[in-house]
Amino acid sequence: MTNIKDLTIEKAGEMMKKGELTSVELVSACLKNIEEKNTELNAFLEVFSDALEQAQKADELIKSGKGTKLTGIPIAIKDNILINGRKVSSGSKMLENYTATYDAFVIKKLKEAGAVLMGRTNMDEFAMGSSTENSAFGPAKNPFDISRVPGGSSGGSAVAVASGMVLGALGSDTGGSIRQPASFCGLVGMKPTYGTVSRSGLTAMSSSLDQIGPFAKTSEDAKIIFDCISGKDEMDSTSTEISPTRGVGEKIIGVPRDFLKEGVDVEVLKNFEETLEKLKKAGYTIKDVSMPYLKYSLPVYYIIMPAEVSTNLARLDGMRYGLQEKGENIFDTFKKSRSLGFGPETKRRIILGTYVLSHGYYDAYYNKAWGIRRAIMKEYENIFKSVNFIMTPTAPTTAWKFGDKKDPLQMYLEDIFTVSANLTGLPSISIPSGFSSSGLPFGVEFMGPLFSDESLFAIEKDLRDNK
Repeated sequence: MTNIKDLTIEKAGEMMKKGELTSVELVSACLKNIEEKNTELNAFLEVFSDALEQAQKADELIKSGKGTKLTGIPIAIKDNILINGRKVSSGSKMLENYTATYDAFVIKKLKEAGAVLMGRTNMDEFAMGSSTENSAFGPAKNPFDISRVPGGSSGGSAVAVASGMVLGALGSDTGGSIRQPASFCGLVGMKPTYGTVSRSGLTAMSSSLDQIGPFAKTSEDAKIIFDCISGKDEMDSTSTEISPTRGVGEKIIGVPRDFLKEGVDVEVLKNFEETLEKLKKAGYTIKDVSMPYLKYSLPVYYIIMPAEVSTNLARLDGMRYGLQEKGENIFDTFKKSRSLGFGPETKRRIILGTYVLSHGYYDAYYNKAWGIRRAIMKEYENIFKSVNFIMTPTAPTTAWKFGDKKDPLQMYLEDIFTVSANLTGLPSISIPSGFSSSGLPFGVEFMGPLFSDESLFAIEKDLRDNK
């Protein structure tokens, strides 16, 4: 069998259809990789014991001619997406023993397609972080250099795909939590247009920003997963019926160069410029654009997101949901449960969010942030009248060493290029663009107009064909 690290979803599907490979063989090889690598990389928090049983059923489906492009394909699931009867901890002690009572919409879709769900992957607690260092169960490690972070918050899913433990994975992206780890681990990672993929069954962090999306080795593979999990869901009021098939016409890429001047690593900028040259050869037109509101996206994000976090996590009080530590009275129980259940970063964001929503500060911070958010949306709307895509590096640096960014503000600055897609609801994709002098992956990010998701997948293939 082809080395799993080189095997794509598309190729594996073709091989299984021709009878050159079975799902049982593929899943067995993945389980062997997990056994050999997971102790060191800590990508999986749990590997499902019925993976081979799922694979046997998938093989029967393929033999009957009823298989789909995902039938028999091993997929990893981020630990904040509900799978009926399985634990889902969101990387937190607060939900360490919580068992899901229903399937998330995306899980229903994967099951209907015959995908093999391999297990749940490590993540920053409640998806709050850019490194997976905030997981209550220890950090995942970058397979390119285990002394470095894999990115976050969906670090475990990225590591699982990049190390050959699975062929694809689901993550969630609130401010770059799919795209940034995809960049750090040399993968394609996609945040769809808000509403095209249901949030039903996703543990809520920030409801107006959260979006589930795929990790894969190629854009073709990412599209296969996206096509499976997208669609209208009556259980999600933000779910849309609009099919994300909008074309973009000409291939014009806008580059906000004023936004690339400060805090970006020299090698990252060099790789970015080299990638632009490759895209020119592939037939793309490059156009510098001015986006003055873009610089406010990070502070706006770090006001709106914690506000929604403080509201969404209020239910985890040790009384209704979550870890309960008995105290002398109800207030003491509440205090102990939340203190022991939540990690430092989650507490920090809850406190910050409660502050910006408090009397006397709501107008000064939260309302003002929403006003600027609308201005950023309008700015993108206007820019997309003259260009088809906006391109930036995915992250200002490559993967850093564990412990290098203990200051929370340093960590937050890593999201500078990714958060605007979540604030605006626009689709965005990170694609691999080479390696640094120390062998670490680079990624570049593309954003398109609303519902131009399909067009974003084509860019990676163009870039791959013009290396």
